[in-house]
Amino acid sequence: MKHESFEPKGSFFMLNENVQLGLGDCLELLKSIPDNSIDSIVTDPPYGLKFMGKKWDYDVPSVEIWVECLRVLKPGGHLLAFAGTRTHHRMACNIEDAGFEIRDMIAWAYGSGFPKSHNLKNDWQGWGTALKPALEPITVARKPFKGTVTQNVLLHGTGAINIDECRVKHGDDVDITAIQRQQDGTDNGFRFAKSKIGKDVLMYKPQGRWPANLIHDGSDEVLACFPETKSGGGNKHPKAKSTFMASTERDNYAGTSVGGDAGSAARFFYCAKASKKDRGENNKHPTVKPHELMKYLCRLITPPNGTVLDPFMGSGSTGKAAIAHGFKFIGIEREQEYFNIAKGRITNANSNE
Repeated sequence: MKHESFEPKGSFFMLNENVQLGLGDCLELLKSIPDNSIDSIVTDPPYGLKFMGKKWDYDVPSVEIWVECLRVLKPGGHLLAFAGTRTHHRMACNIEDAGFEIRDMIAWAYGSGFPKSHNLKNDWQGWGTALKPALEPITVARKPFKGTVTQNVLLHGTGAINIDECRVKHGDDVDITAIQRQQDGTDNGFRFAKSKIGKDVLMYKPQGRWPANLIHDGSDEVLACFPETKSGGGNKHPKAKSTFMASTERDNYAGTSVGGDAGSAARFFYCAKASKKDRGENNKHPTVKPHELMKYLCRLITPPNGTVLDPFMGSGSTGKAAIAHGFKFIGIEREQEYFNIAKGRITNANSNE
């Protein structure tokens, strides 16, 4: 199968050798991108919620748009698409109807949402019309391919996800008995090797927890939903606030103990926190995603030196994240105001962020 490099056409232009940005309708601009030329798609498209009365949010992307996304992806290439809880089913159905294979759904949980509820009065005091928003679903889809995953990865570099670079770290090496390991029932991503300490003792180096289909922002409200857990034994170190990031992002760990691991179960999941720095001073886009979250998602599904596409670029969060990991980026945005913001953020992005 032929794979071509993308030369900008029409309203596309080269921001630099690794970044190409397009201003216009994504359905039209996607048609200028060659077949099988994109490694991954990470996007935050319209949710179809009529958010803040914005015209661009009056519907989820059409099947036709996802068909174009499928065409430009390499065989086995993954798509990650945010959605709203009320319209996630429509988003996923359109993606599937376009020919994608739905692989999973990642839940991004956060504590900053506010309920938009109509509160009743009089005899119905205490009743309302809405729950507090606390998560956004992310559809995980993949372009079908022929043969095995291994064959496809060797041929195209796509089809698998980057487990080791997205693990949640545990901390330092810990000794554990073979009996304890058997009681656990799983190595949880640990690599075991025989130790000189004794024949019944194994030394394991924490490789990190396997990435889960739950991601949270580390807010107090979210952390309060997780129970305290303990494995192994020994003397506990004081538990710190859980601020876990993937293995390449942070080396600290919380609530660990010699001969075991204890603390909030939230430590098992990647944690991303939004900040004012994420947005930039002049970013007026209403749905900016945290930089660390977008870096994690890009890293999860993009092979080294791969090209990330975002057909709904918004203020450029995916592009900024892709650059941080040394990926190439192609972004499309219809609204001139947001396009200008994205261009500025991506231009100033640092590959070492």
